[in-house]
Amino acid sequence: MDGLREVAAPFVALGPSGVAVRDRLKHLTVQDEKVLRLVGDHLGTLASRDLRARCTAGLDHDNDQWAQRKRTLTQESSSRWAGSITKATHDQWALARRGQLAHIQHLEAGVRTIAHRLSLPVGQKGSKRAPGGYASRQEWHAKTRRLQVLEDRLQAARADWEAGVVGVVRGGKRLLNTRHHLDAAGLTEERWRTRWRAGRRFLEADGESGKRFGNETIRVTCDGEVSLKLPKPLVHLANAPHGRYVLAARVAFAHRGEQWADRIQANRAVAYRIHEDTTRGRWYLTASWTIPPVKTVPLATARTNGLVGVDTNADHLAAWRLDAHGNPVGAPVRFGYDLSGTTSHRDAQVRHALIRLLHWATRHHLAIAIEDLDFQAEKTREKHGRRSKFRKLISGMPVARLRARLVSMAAELGITIVAVDPAYTSRWGAQHWHKPLTTKTRKTTRHDAAAVAIGRRALGHPIRRRTAPPPAHRSDEQGHRTVQARPGVPGREETRPRIPGPRTRSLRTGRGAKAGNQDAQHRSGHPAEHESWQQDSLPLSL
Repeated sequence: MDGLREVAAPFVALGPSGVAVRDRLKHLTVQDEKVLRLVGDHLGTLASRDLRARCTAGLDHDNDQWAQRKRTLTQESSSRWAGSITKATHDQWALARRGQLAHIQHLEAGVRTIAHRLSLPVGQKGSKRAPGGYASRQEWHAKTRRLQVLEDRLQAARADWEAGVVGVVRGGKRLLNTRHHLDAAGLTEERWRTRWRAGRRFLEADGESGKRFGNETIRVTCDGEVSLKLPKPLVHLANAPHGRYVLAARVAFAHRGEQWADRIQANRAVAYRIHEDTTRGRWYLTASWTIPPVKTVPLATARTNGLVGVDTNADHLAAWRLDAHGNPVGAPVRFGYDLSGTTSHRDAQVRHALIRLLHWATRHHLAIAIEDLDFQAEKTREKHGRRSKFRKLISGMPVARLRARLVSMAAELGITIVAVDPAYTSRWGAQHWHKPLTTKTRKTTRHDAAAVAIGRRALGHPIRRRTAPPPAHRSDEQGHRTVQARPGVPGREETRPRIPGPRTRSLRTGRGAKAGNQDAQHRSGHPAEHESWQQDSLPLSL
């Protein structure tokens, strides 16, 4: 199999390292909303200034500059608010650096693809592993100009990366660009500004272990009372001692509420974030905290009783149960979801499909094998050319969100997730398992066959099926022997050897009278079956 890349070994995915729960702040008064907006706008302005200072420092930033930024912010807020702002700024700058590196790699992939296709003759066809030349001289000329544009962008991106220059928009670049397309977005300028101000507010505080209820800046008591420390310029709005403002709303976390209560009663750190949903006109409080990494079971233990192979697609999850030897058991199962509509609708669809998959795996007490997908290098228009529908298809697949949710939800149910290399699973699954698993009463899809290939790779078995032996005669005496043999059986993935028998007079292989005549082994093609039958005359001596 020359030209194929090396397939990485399967591994057990690590569990989540943090937890986040959210509840709505109900029954807020007009004064409560006014105070929240004033505090958020003031701290948002400070966060914007701090982010500008951090981006200006670039790679020359050090701990002394960090301390200076925090002292400057403390004068207009408080020490704890300043600590939260500087930490959020650092995380945002680091995220922008990672995105910048991914953009550079994206441009490099596009430049390599175009340069390769330009080096080929016009009209030369490509293969499954490498694209061919461009279809016409006109397209070839257009791609030369496209190559120059990408090379200029790549040079500028590399210069920014080396200098530590990043571009960050507080509130989101997408929302910023929406300002120039209000009609297409269905927004008025006033509604856009309301959403823009809400996105740039800063109302989040990191927790502190050992402090009262785990957070001194935004405090939530055991009975759900929410209060926050007001910045120095807004202390006159306080309705509680020590410059605090207590909201009229009460929170009660329905999900993981007991875990949250145990943490705040033990004064362990809990981070809080308050934000406004301008579309619905609601306020929400999000609580988050870190948890120790979940201890994963060894890979050999996860393979003991087999597992469930899952193939991720644009509209469904195709799953098939496999035993420890890699044989499909039962019938395939499909868990569909609809990714059209709003973001919340798509997220709910993914969660609903995953919980059905997890409950099905729980009933069989099996681990789940899934591909470690990453389409960042597969969505370029240089790679797929005019296949815009295919690019849109893979761009719409929620692989990152699905993977994160699956790992976190499986950890709560005690289900092990095994990640495998996605290389060639769809192709080899369709080649070796699509046709054999299709019967008159069961229609197997290519996605079902890919799920079998994923499960076999997670179990450590080759995807290719065992070759069927040639039958002794036309009857079904030998039966079906294409199932998976146990590991360690000699020749389990090879063709069945030719065993000498009476027809070759017990001679060694290749020594018989018909050893070189392959038609003798394929009865339908034997020359004697196509000649006229004629009986020899009897000897006169008889």
